[in-house]
Amino acid sequence: MNRHVTNDKSQVQVIARAATILRALEEENAGLSLGQIAQRVNLARSTVQRIVSALETEKLVIAATPNGRVRLGPTILRLAASVRSDFIATARPFLEQLSEELHETVDLSTVKKDHLVFIDQVIGPQRLRTVSAVGETFPLYCTANGKAYLAQLSDAGVEALIGRAYAPRTPNTLTRLDPLLADLKSARRNGVAFDREEHTLGICAAGVAMQDPLGNSVAISVPVPTQRFPNRQTMIAERLLATKRAMETHMNSAAA
Repeated sequence: MNRHVTNDKSQVQVIARAATILRALEEENAGLSLGQIAQRVNLARSTVQRIVSALETEKLVIAATPNGRVRLGPTILRLAASVRSDFIATARPFLEQLSEELHETVDLSTVKKDHLVFIDQVIGPQRLRTVSAVGETFPLYCTANGKAYLAQLSDAGVEALIGRAYAPRTPNTLTRLDPLLADLKSARRNGVAFDREEHTLGICAAGVAMQDPLGNSVAISVPVPTQRFPNRQTMIAERLLATKRAMETHMNSAAA
């Protein structure tokens, strides 16, 4: 009985350690040595070597260089891509409904370090509309979806991620940390962040941030030509928040 409980705890511990090692390799395209991994996850090198060997057998990690570095392997990348694809498919009806309600374009993006990557888009029916290419990248500090993500971080976390000064994109871009933090304070309070011609002249936007089933940060945004935005921003913000709540409820019920 006691031996069975001990074995269960040991197996859970190994899984937890393997997950920690996989997280340490995230975004490390050049790979890490066993010593570097051991230092990052605070485990003995021999323990790391044993777990990495098991992960290599399942192709969850592979050799990155001839001298012993390893990186995430095709199996885990395929699993992650499958979950991402499933999330996009799950989110799509919510984006379509929001676009139909607002008659505007709706974007879905994910956060990669200090920038956004657009992963899906529903184009609005208006003749005057805004369109960004899926796969295109944008900064965090001057976009509604980027600021929605930053608002989820602490002030210190924002500074650590993007620094204290930023390149101006337009005359409206917030190029210093303190004004940006003041703007993020409002976003934290209301749950919605705004881009008021800060990235592109002639375009404003509202955005909300949330997490996908893997815990990755994603954001939904509605870009609008400036001439339409002032009279519609309150409704856009309300519908964005409602869409976020509906998506979170759907994902929670699916996971239950």
